[in-house]
Amino acid sequence: MRIEINETHDASLRSWVDSANSAQTDFPIQNLPACRFARKGAIGVGIAIGDFIVDLEAYFEIIGDAASEVTMGRALSSGTRKSLSRDLREGCNETRMKEMAGKALIPMSLCNFLSPYEIGDYTDFYCSIFHATNVGSMFRPDNPLLPNYKYIPIGYHGRASSIVMSGTPVVRPKGQNRSDADNPPVFIPCRNLDYEMEVGFFIAKGNELGTSVGLADAENHIAGLCLVNDWSARDIQSWEYQPLGPFLSKSFATTISPFVISLEALAPFRTAAFARAEDDPKPLPYLTDTENEKSGGFDIALDVLLVTEKMSKEKSEPILLSRSNLKDLYWTIAQMLTHHSSNGCNIRQGDLMATGTVSGPDKSERGCLLELTWRGTEPIELPNGETRRFLEDGDEVIMRGSCSKEGFKRIGFGDCRGVIHPAN
Repeated sequence: MRIEINETHDASLRSWVDSANSAQTDFPIQNLPACRFARKGAIGVGIAIGDFIVDLEAYFEIIGDAASEVTMGRALSSGTRKSLSRDLREGCNETRMKEMAGKALIPMSLCNFLSPYEIGDYTDFYCSIFHATNVGSMFRPDNPLLPNYKYIPIGYHGRASSIVMSGTPVVRPKGQNRSDADNPPVFIPCRNLDYEMEVGFFIAKGNELGTSVGLADAENHIAGLCLVNDWSARDIQSWEYQPLGPFLSKSFATTISPFVISLEALAPFRTAAFARAEDDPKPLPYLTDTENEKSGGFDIALDVLLVTEKMSKEKSEPILLSRSNLKDLYWTIAQMLTHHSSNGCNIRQGDLMATGTVSGPDKSERGCLLELTWRGTEPIELPNGETRRFLEDGDEVIMRGSCSKEGFKRIGFGDCRGVIHPAN
């Protein structure tokens, strides 16, 4: 069941939290994403508004609803969203406003952000047909897409233990490299380190082992979305991936943004599922649903920016490497979830699933350096004279996501950042 647009999406709403009214903020009153944070030795669940976090434990005490446990599920519920929207608006009850400002509102700068959930399992998909075609063209020019791609959402099980929060340093991994095909592999630091611009979604509720989640019900199992950087060691990957796919080339770090954007906040930005070519096969019946075809996609602009070590020292602004959009995915997130559970696999609350690299049809929309530099053969010229084929030590990758539509307030996802540190 799709969430309808309601009073919380009204573009004219303004907040008594001044920073939430800035045109540059990711977190206006129309967004209200959830997060987990640590402050003064305590861990809490909160809602982002402008440059602040609403501590939900304190908020529920203020409104006299402190009996229930403060969970991410409660933070992302429609009831909590509506209550907060009304209490954070300009013109709300002045006594309530003063109580919230004094007891529940915390500057973001004083918070350390934690993973929104305890992530038990992580699955990464490969659902951008443009990304898959580009990568396939590099390795299989005559047959870029394998026969199963248009029938099945391709994915692999990732490593939950190495998922890290935005801002965590990423240590360059070591691994087997066989770039010289005439000699045995060598064990060295990764030479072709890359990022992948992805979107993740958290599971709100699971299914029993041996059962499956139908496509019409899939979004009822999704808590919300975040940004994901699936760091990739391309030289390690090219040697290890046959015949079972990614392993050590992906498991050293995956960075996520701290805020969970609810499906309700995203309701105005829904779009149709990807328009398949006339001669493409129709999805099999378990992956077919009229509502999913009509509005299973999301119009989310995804930016990748770079700050090199030299740029950082010179205090230069980040440069934009690419901008893609989630609406260009061949498979919807609901189809990914349904396929994941279709064999009876039991997904669980807190599991993270990611879309795979999100790329578009144009070169400016390629979501990783492997594509942008065409496997390193077309280096990127940076404005300061530096070049990049792949990432170097000291580089910082910044990912951002935002939704904009006429008649609605722009909302964002917050940054997903990571700086590359030298191999140990």
